[in-house]
Amino acid sequence: MFEMWKKHYSFIDDVNIITKLIIAVLLFFFVIFIHHFDYMIYLTLLMLVFLLLFNGLKLKITLVFVFFTVIFSLISALFMIFYGSGTHMIFQLGFIKITTESLYRGLHLAMRTSTVSFFGILIAFTSQIVMIFYSLMQHLKVKPKIAYAFMAAIRMVPLMFTSLVQLRRSLKMRYQMIDKSNYTGFKRIKHIVIPLLSQNIRKAHQLSVAMEKKGFKDGPRTYYYNTSFSYKDIILIVAVGAIILLTYVLAHFIPITGIEDVRLTSIY
Repeated sequence: MFEMWKKHYSFIDDVNIITKLIIAVLLFFFVIFIHHFDYMIYLTLLMLVFLLLFNGLKLKITLVFVFFTVIFSLISALFMIFYGSGTHMIFQLGFIKITTESLYRGLHLAMRTSTVSFFGILIAFTSQIVMIFYSLMQHLKVKPKIAYAFMAAIRMVPLMFTSLVQLRRSLKMRYQMIDKSNYTGFKRIKHIVIPLLSQNIRKAHQLSVAMEKKGFKDGPRTYYYNTSFSYKDIILIVAVGAIILLTYVLAHFIPITGIEDVRLTSIY
């Protein structure tokens, strides 16, 4: 998906997508039960380092995704920060009340979100769409008709954007020759939406006919790509396990805040 920004490939690119998804699900449930604040800090930082080292994309592109991930994580935690309970008041304005306890709980929630998101970004950066569906068909027995339909739908997304760009350029030239009243407000929207929908409906119909003719149906079939498991899957499992273990050691021997449980009503 992000091949145009790739600088190098790591071993994670060759890990089976099923292994990555299983680790992501387990990581999600794992962080839910983490209440040690320092543990969460170290886990977030190490997962960020892991992402930066092995994603293979240009650093600028990676940092953009990291930046928006952190921003969205903080936004998702604002409700808990602004309206959480606590005894040590930091700021109060009307119904907005920020306490030390609510601040720590909100930041803890944001770090949970960021940790899972960082690993999700790593999966997106190191996985090819084609291999994802081939792996699902071969190992999880997803019906080929469903898998190829999703694959074709995803492939249609860049075509839709291309059609939109071409349409806007064509309309820009056309608008130079007609009165402005003919393309203002709702008329301008119709000039874009209706042709765009008709073009893509026609392309989707042509694609569906082509898939039917080429035999994209349910039932036994052969595959051009073989998505097998390898020793690199074990390396990724060991690497994630090592991150979790190292995080535990750092949190207990080099504590940052000393907060062992953010669920406590009082944080000193």
